[in-house]
Amino acid sequence: MTETRQCEQCGARFTPRREHARFCSARCRVAWNRQNVGDPPTDAGALGWTIAAMRDTVDRLRRARTSDRPHGFAAISEAVWWVTLVDATLVRYHPDIYDAVLAGHDEEERRVIEGMLGGLRFVRNWMGYHLDHSDFIQPEGVSGSGPIAAWTWRSLPEPVLAALPARGQEWEMTRYRDYQARLAGQPAGEILGRTTDFLLRAADGSLSRSESA
Repeated sequence: MTETRQCEQCGARFTPRREHARFCSARCRVAWNRQNVGDPPTDAGALGWTIAAMRDTVDRLRRARTSDRPHGFAAISEAVWWVTLVDATLVRYHPDIYDAVLAGHDEEERRVIEGMLGGLRFVRNWMGYHLDHSDFIQPEGVSGSGPIAAWTWRSLPEPVLAALPARGQEWEMTRYRDYQARLAGQPAGEILGRTTDFLLRAADGSLSRSESA
C-alpha cells in the first residue's frame, strides 16, 4: 500500500516523495516557514559551519594516506556522517534550492547523485551499529601507506529489516538498493567527493538566499 501522511500546514493527506517530507506542496512549506521563522536549523550560521566541517573532513580524506585500518575506517565514517548531515539539513529546510540544483543536471546524472546520497544514508544507518566498518569498506594498499580515498565499498547481502515497521523497511530497502547500485565496488573518496561537490552547490544557493532575506 502506498504510504500517505498528513501535511503539517494544512492537514491534507499526501503521498511523500521523500522520506522526511512534511508538506503536501511548496505553498504549504513556504507558509509554515513564514510562521516559524525562528526555527534554529534554518539559521545561516549553523548551516555554514556544518558545510565547512563537511568540506574540511572530505578534503582531509582525499589527501590522507595510511595502512592503519582503524584510522582509515574512522576517516571514512566521519566523512559519511558530515555529508549525510548536510544532505538531511538541505532536504528538510531548503528543498526548493536543493531540487533546483538537482534539476540543473541531466536525468542520468540526477539519478546517480540521488542514488549515491541514498547509499550513503544506508552506510550512516548501518556502519558501526549493525555491521562492522570492515563489512562495508575494502582497504587498498594495506602493505604500505596508500590513499584512504582509494578504499572501496564492498557489496553487501540484503539487510534483515524485520524489526522495522513496514514504512521503515521500504525506505531502508531503497537505501540498500542505492548502495548496491551506486556505491558497491566504487572508491569511497570518489563517492564522497562527488556528493560533497553537489551539496556545496546546493548550500551556496541556500546561504545566498538567507543572506539576502
